[in-house]
Amino acid sequence: MSGATAAAGGPVPRKKSKVGSLERQQRISIRSSYAALSIFVVIFLVPPFYMVMTALKSSAEISAQQGNPWIVQSPTMENFIQLATDASFQRYFINSVWVTAMVVIISMAIAILAAFSLSRMGFKGAQVLSTGVFLTYLVPPSLLFIPLFQIVGTLGLINNTWVLVLLFPTLAVPFCTWIMIGYFNSIPKELDEAALIDGATYPQILVKIFIPVALPGIIAATIFAFTVAWGGFLYPLAYLYSADQATLTVGIVRELIKGDVFAWGMIMAACVMAAAPPIIVYTFLMDYYVAGLTAGATKG
Repeated sequence: MSGATAAAGGPVPRKKSKVGSLERQQRISIRSSYAALSIFVVIFLVPPFYMVMTALKSSAEISAQQGNPWIVQSPTMENFIQLATDASFQRYFINSVWVTAMVVIISMAIAILAAFSLSRMGFKGAQVLSTGVFLTYLVPPSLLFIPLFQIVGTLGLINNTWVLVLLFPTLAVPFCTWIMIGYFNSIPKELDEAALIDGATYPQILVKIFIPVALPGIIAATIFAFTVAWGGFLYPLAYLYSADQATLTVGIVRELIKGDVFAWGMIMAACVMAAAPPIIVYTFLMDYYVAGLTAGATKG
C-alpha cells in the first residue's frame, strides 16, 4: 500500500509545501535584510546630506532659519570659493597631505617587513609576537596621548608636524601588519621554498613574489593607514598649537569657530572638502580593501 501511495504521488504535496515554505522564508529574510539595511543607510547618510546642503547655503539663508533646512533655496559655491582661496586653509590642507604621505610610507614599510618576518621567517616566538602586535591596536589612543606627550616633549617635537609622522604609525602599523600577515599566510609556502632552492634571498622573495601576489592586501593596508593619518583629530589637537602647523581636521575647528560664533556654511564646506579625498580613495579601491580585510580575518 505504501508503494502504491508513493506511486500515486501521496508525498508530493508535502514536498511542495516544504519548498514553498523555504521560498517564503527566504523572501521574508531578504525583505527583512533590505529593510534593516535601508534604515541604516538613511541613518548614516543623513549627516553627510545635511552637511552638503548647509555648505551650499549662503550665510544669510542659514541665519534666516526659514523654509526647510534640508532644502537649499538659492545654492551657492561662495563657501567653497572662500575656503579654496584662503591661505590658512591651504596651509592646513598641505600639512595634512604631507603628514598623510609620510605616515603611509613609513607605516607600510614597517608593516610589510614585519608581516613577512612573522609569517615566513619562522623564528621562535613569532606567533606570540604577531598576536601582541595586533593587541596593541586595541589600546585606545585616548589613553596613550598623555604618556606620549611627555615622550615627544622630551624629543622637542611639540608643535611640529613631525610629531604626527612619529605617532600616527603607532596606530596604523599594528592593524596593517595584521592584514599583511593574513595575506602572506595565504601564499603557498612552496613558492618561497622553491625560490630558496634556486638561491634567492629573503629580500628577493619579498620583492619578486610576495609583494606582487599580495598587492590587494597592501592596497587595503595602505587605505587604512591613509584613513588614520588623514582623519586623525586627537593627536593634532593635543600636540599642535600654532596655525602654521595645524592639520585640516584641527584647523577647521580653530579657524571657523570663534568663541560662540559658528560659521556654519564654511564649516560644512570645509568638512565636505576634507571628506572628499577619503571618499574618492574608497570609491575606487573598495574591492581591494574588503578583500584585504577578509584575508586578514581568516588567515593566520
